[in-house]
Amino acid sequence: MDTATLQDLSVGQRATVLAISNDNPAYRRQLLAMGLIPGTSLTLVRVAPLGDPMELEVRGFKLSLRRAEAKAVKVEVNS
Repeated sequence: MDTATLQDLSVGQRATVLAISNDNPAYRRQLLAMGLIPGTSLTLVRVAPLGDPMELEVRGFKLSLRRAEAKAVKVEVNS
């Protein structure tokens, strides 16, 4: 399995969260509070026409993130 960041996923790809960057501790806490904790499975559902934002399905709910924010989340791409 490959590792990447959320911004590298293609529509329909499934991935598992490995880690969240510590560059911005406040934003890291926000992502963790939204359910993006290590070990969580997610699917990239769709991307807006201009590439921003992207919609994820996480734990049965939809979550939208900007690509710049998505690069903070390291994932393992599931085949």
